[in-house]
Amino acid sequence: MTAMDTLTIKTENKFRSLISKRAYAKGELICEIPTEKIVNKANRFTVQISQDKHTDVGKLAALNHSCNPNVILDTADLQMYACRDIEKGEELSFFYPSTEWEMDAPFICLCGALSCIHVYAGARFLPLSTLEHHYLNVHIREMMIELLNNTEKLLVKR
Repeated sequence: MTAMDTLTIKTENKFRSLISKRAYAKGELICEIPTEKIVNKANRFTVQISQDKHTDVGKLAALNHSCNPNVILDTADLQMYACRDIEKGEELSFFYPSTEWEMDAPFICLCGALSCIHVYAGARFLPLSTLEHHYLNVHIREMMIELLNNTEKLLVKR
């Protein structure tokens, strides 16, 4: 059985989710992130893998957002890992700001976590106090540093 074979898409009331067909331990590799189709613009079927590249993730596009996720998408090694123990039959989710700087289609978050961010448009629009509690990929950290460094340019000398 290949890694993608351990995942199934569940559709309920027009909403899709990705379900694990087996249990995973925290830190365990679940699957590779597909990179067969790299594009330079985000859409709802892609994951941002660098400052200017997105990959069509196929079946992984059914991964929903959660402010309390159970998987991490590591865009440096293009792998998806369990960030906590996952039970067989559990829905898989990740923290979208860990990969996405600006969302193609912002949305209201309904994950129900105590630390829910409520409105999600991308990491660019979240305070550092929120982001510091989550795994962030290198390109998101770099873009955040660039944004912070550019704030000096906003000062107007009088």
